[in-house]
Amino acid sequence: MKLQQLRYALEVYRHNLNVSEAAEALFTSQPGISKQIRLLEEELGIQIFIRSGKRVVSVSQPGKAVLELAERILRDVQNIKNIGSEFTEHDSGSLTIATTHTQARYALPAIVAEFVQRYPKVRLSIKQGSPDVLAQMVVNGEADFAIATEALEENGELRKLPCEAWTHAVVVPDDHPLLDCRHPLAIEDLAAFPLVTYEFALNHNNNIARAFQKARLDLPTVALSSADTDVLKTYVRLGLGVGLMAKMAYDVKTDSDLHLIDASHLFEPSHTYIALRPDTYLRGYTYDFINLFAPKLTRTQIDKMLYEPIEEDFSI
Repeated sequence: MKLQQLRYALEVYRHNLNVSEAAEALFTSQPGISKQIRLLEEELGIQIFIRSGKRVVSVSQPGKAVLELAERILRDVQNIKNIGSEFTEHDSGSLTIATTHTQARYALPAIVAEFVQRYPKVRLSIKQGSPDVLAQMVVNGEADFAIATEALEENGELRKLPCEAWTHAVVVPDDHPLLDCRHPLAIEDLAAFPLVTYEFALNHNNNIARAFQKARLDLPTVALSSADTDVLKTYVRLGLGVGLMAKMAYDVKTDSDLHLIDASHLFEPSHTYIALRPDTYLRGYTYDFINLFAPKLTRTQIDKMLYEPIEEDFSI
């Protein structure tokens, strides 16, 4: 059994059983991957993947157990490498961050610039996606940590480190009727217009949906949803609806053709979290990046929240 074989099998699973995509991601050939997986299956005496002709169509029951252990083994191998690198090459390596477009575009640029200045030898990569996708990237080991909103709380495999809270705002073009409404903005006024907002904004447990429910109003129509704040603003300019987005994503210079209306009083603040696996060995520069993003998160506090057992309260 070779680590390479485990990696190949896991990559096929991660690419929805598409061997060609797995081969492309690993910069190798499809026949090479298929051969190594066959050899692994022969050694184990089981089928990891169920096939129909030449196509992989599903994962067998014992295959699921093998893939789960393979993921753990490869993660531990990476942790061992990280420990060695921390003492031999403490200022070089790689760091992959999974985050939303809003964080990448508006919250991270100054942090990244400072980090790159401190650690010019570290290869920094930023991957974007929805909160659910970001969480899965960390679970799968595709990212070292994720920066996103409270939607990450639903994933029990990750530890969440609380950072800053952020508020919502409404953006509208010139001459929009909301500009003539009473101030501060009332939720009844907002409910009268279709929204252009985030994909997850009106999920059942989201604070935006809760605000409309608390006011006993029907959820407004969503004319367009996107994870990309700049896309939202583009369609607000085209008149599709009222933009509801993170207040920090409004830029006075580039968005001068849009009007910002504060909505922080209408919706509970949203919280930004950093999500990590509790079995991850963090490099020194990873602690520094987190501290740059959230100064209150020192190395001691991060270790306490990440590695100490969670105390369950069973009192009634």
